[in-house]
Amino acid sequence: MNPEIIRTKQFVNTAVAYIETAAKQAIGERGFFRIALSGGNTPRPVYKTIAQKDCQWAKWIITFGDERCVPPADEQSNFRMASESLLALAKPAEVYRIQGEIDPEQAATKYQDILHSLATRFNETRYTHDLILLGLGGDGHTASLFPQTAALQETQKDVVSNFVPKFNTYRITFTYPLINAARRVAFLVNDPSKQSVIDQVLEHGHGFPSERIQPVNGELVWLLGE
Repeated sequence: MNPEIIRTKQFVNTAVAYIETAAKQAIGERGFFRIALSGGNTPRPVYKTIAQKDCQWAKWIITFGDERCVPPADEQSNFRMASESLLALAKPAEVYRIQGEIDPEQAATKYQDILHSLATRFNETRYTHDLILLGLGGDGHTASLFPQTAALQETQKDVVSNFVPKFNTYRITFTYPLINAARRVAFLVNDPSKQSVIDQVLEHGHGFPSERIQPVNGELVWLLGE
C-alpha cells in the first residue's frame, strides 16, 4: 500500500488536525486513543498546540517510540520534552514512559512487559497503537532504528535496547513488528534539508531503516512541512 503524502505550509496545524481526527475516531470506535509519541524538536510545537485543545484526554493512553539512556529530567530525554510540551498541560489519563535511567536491557524488557500487559487488557496478541508518530533522521533512521544496528534484524520482540555506534551509546526503541502492527503511522518531518532523504525513502531500495515502516493492516502518512 502506498503512503499518503501530505505537504503543507502550516505544518503544526496540519499535524494537530491529523492527530485530533485519529483520536476522535479511535475513541468513538474503541473507547480509547492509543498513541506513541516521538522525540526530537519537530513534534514539540505540535504537542504544545494540541495540549491547548479539548481532546478527551481521560481516554488517551500514551507510550513512547524510543528513548535515550538518560534520566527523565535530562534535557536529552524524550519523556522530558513531551512532559514539558504536552503531558503537564493536557494531563492524559495514562502515560507509560521508558526508564532510560536504568540498564538498557532491563529498560527494554520492562517496557516490553508494559506493552504486553496493555495488549492483554485489550485482548490482543501484540499491542496495537491507534497512531505511532515518527521522525526522520538525516541518515534515514526513525525511532532509534539506526542504519547497521542490531535492532533492524529483530523479528519477535516489541522493544529492544539498541547500541548505536555513531553515538557510542544505547537507545531503547520500538521494533518493526510493533510499529508495523499499528492502525496508523505518521512521519512528521518539517525540515527542507531532508528532502533528498525523504525522496529516497519513498522510492525504496536504498536501504534506509525508514523504508521498512510498512503497516501490515494500517495506513502510513507522511506529513511534510514546506
